[in-house]
Amino acid sequence: MFKKVLIANRGEIALRVIRACRELGIATVAVHSTADANALHVRFADESVCIGPPPSKESYLNIPQLLSAAEITRADAIHPGYGFLSENAEFAKVCQDCKIHFIGPRPEMIRLMGNKVRARQAAREANLPLLPGSPSTVKDAREAEAFAKEIGFPVILKAAAGGGGKGMKIVREPGALAQAFATAAAEAVASFGNGDLYIERYVEKPRHIEIQVVADEHGRVIHLGERECSVQRRHQKLIEESPSVALTPELRQQMGEVSVRAMEKLGYNNVGTIEYLLDENGRFYFMEMNTRIQVEHPVTELVTGIDLVREQIKLSAGEPLQRTQDDIQMRGHAIECRVNAEDPVTFAPWPGKITAYSAPGGYGVRVDSSAYENYTVLPYYDSLMAKLIVYAEDRPTAIRRMQRALGEYVVQGIRTNIPFHRAALADESFIEGNYDTRFVERLLASETGTKRLRKAIEETP
Repeated sequence: MFKKVLIANRGEIALRVIRACRELGIATVAVHSTADANALHVRFADESVCIGPPPSKESYLNIPQLLSAAEITRADAIHPGYGFLSENAEFAKVCQDCKIHFIGPRPEMIRLMGNKVRARQAAREANLPLLPGSPSTVKDAREAEAFAKEIGFPVILKAAAGGGGKGMKIVREPGALAQAFATAAAEAVASFGNGDLYIERYVEKPRHIEIQVVADEHGRVIHLGERECSVQRRHQKLIEESPSVALTPELRQQMGEVSVRAMEKLGYNNVGTIEYLLDENGRFYFMEMNTRIQVEHPVTELVTGIDLVREQIKLSAGEPLQRTQDDIQMRGHAIECRVNAEDPVTFAPWPGKITAYSAPGGYGVRVDSSAYENYTVLPYYDSLMAKLIVYAEDRPTAIRRMQRALGEYVVQGIRTNIPFHRAALADESFIEGNYDTRFVERLLASETGTKRLRKAIEETP
């Protein structure tokens, strides 16, 4: 087992890793920008190192600074968290070359899944179901249009090096493809430094389902069921739950088994998440794979009773899986709401000082957060402030518990999206489990939804 882990991240995920390390008896090193000097992850780590000014590229994305911090503190492993360098194959390779364990999969796995075209090719070879589309990148709008006519409109253009909805455009008719191609390519260059695009058929009312896989260094792979991530805005997830009401036991078993076989064939190691689109007929299609811990991992932890961050660390240290697939049982229901420092109507980021803060509690309520009273939400980083997670014996009880917890959450001095969550969880289609990835769009466009949102804003403490 490792003696000291440096956490190459900030915020709630850095705290989450510190807690897991402490329970394993591992010392921790926090890194921070000058703006994060008073952050909770800095206070709770055993050691801390300042790695640069606030801009991410000068601190949390500064590989030489991170490696220097690991060297001077004699850390023997680095946990990247999520975001920042967590899916950067070069960072993982440099760690490997410097004899520092990277807590995650091997660099070649990160590199393979980091390029969406190569990931689709690997998925095809591993017998994962794919939507019809181009086998590789398309060189221009004319080639994209040829594929679109072959597979049928509507289609979606996606950045080969992308994620998070950047460089992604839906095209419903041939005349709109040239402009969409130019816009998507420009976005991809701006976001990823790579304008390559590929094309695939667009599913009108998909659900976003992901399967959590866990693999050791000895060839054993299991899955921990699914998470439903369909409540999202501009491809950014807002509410996640497990299990999904859209999956029958048979479909859950099928998706899990297909995912495990694919990871065995690829030789994957550590934790990872395979993301699928589920259409209205119950057919599922590979979308992408994330080779890191997910923001929404707590819902899986609560329904399986397995600490995923501990598993990550133990697997990276070479320990074999201690469980078989038969040992995995999903019990109860968990829901996570991402609490962001943003306007609940426009979703614009809202950094600033928190003048009053009181997190909800009670049976079945968990809050993963780096916020506290007088903490300043910084404008340099992601607006995620906290994750509110509830667990209950069934979905209706979990929804009511989440509504209760959201009503108790006090954050003053800045705006948050708590009123949005209250409106979303009161919506009949969410309560009934009859929703897809366009849920937020419909909610905010409906008179009932906007009334609920206004009411929630008025009632939020």
